[in-house]
Amino acid sequence: MKSYMRLIICMFLIVILAAGTCTAAEDNNLSDKLFQVALLQSLMQGEYDGMLSVGDLKTFGDTGIGTFQGVNGELIALDGKIYRAIWDGSVEIAPDDETVPFANVTFFDADVTKENVNAASIEELKEILTSTAAENGRNQFYMAKVTGKMSSITVRSELVQEKPYKPLNEALKTDQREFSYEDIDGTVVALYCPDYMDGLNTPGWHLHFISSDGKKGGHVLTLSVKDCKLEMDVISEFAMIIPNRESFNEKDLATDMKKAIEEVEVKN
Repeated sequence: MKSYMRLIICMFLIVILAAGTCTAAEDNNLSDKLFQVALLQSLMQGEYDGMLSVGDLKTFGDTGIGTFQGVNGELIALDGKIYRAIWDGSVEIAPDDETVPFANVTFFDADVTKENVNAASIEELKEILTSTAAENGRNQFYMAKVTGKMSSITVRSELVQEKPYKPLNEALKTDQREFSYEDIDGTVVALYCPDYMDGLNTPGWHLHFISSDGKKGGHVLTLSVKDCKLEMDVISEFAMIIPNRESFNEKDLATDMKKAIEEVEVKN
């Protein structure tokens, strides 16, 4: 836990508050800030109960990724709309009273733009994203949008979880559902966390997708893209809220979750 405290002291800005005590009105400079709900590590350990409403989440950003109460679908925020990609492959606009146990959002402002981006695999796209980020400072946060034709893409969602909650990597072994599409227009929303975020999130890129018609989407497992537009927001501030409840406070958040996180990030 000491490592967390050192990280918190050294961050540009970390605001840790009990659920329901932080509002956009109290924070008047959100244009260059990544806002995080809870920890990826707590989500991985089964902390699936929501702590912030979708309606409140919108006041902290218009673009980002996350999930919902009970891991009931993948969250994709784009242009101020928050979509839920459901286990059956459908997508809906998430209701404002739905709650969120984990998410990252920002008010997107493109600082970097590249045209005609091509990548034959998710690994190649991540390399392009990483090299572009490195040109602008590897230790900043980034939210990226890759918009255009997905030559192929495989996304996943998952069945809603019931208590007692299993760790996420265990739940996805049986409850993950995958969907593959070809020649589909849409946007990949990608979050980058720098290495020093290990322990609060996962370093590197995390990708979600929403189709142009808002009817297909999820967590990206594989893809290839052709002649897409890349926009990247360089973010130099970070704010975070955590739940103040027994289930969270009893979690051992010093546990190394790297292997479990890797299991849920990639296609097995």
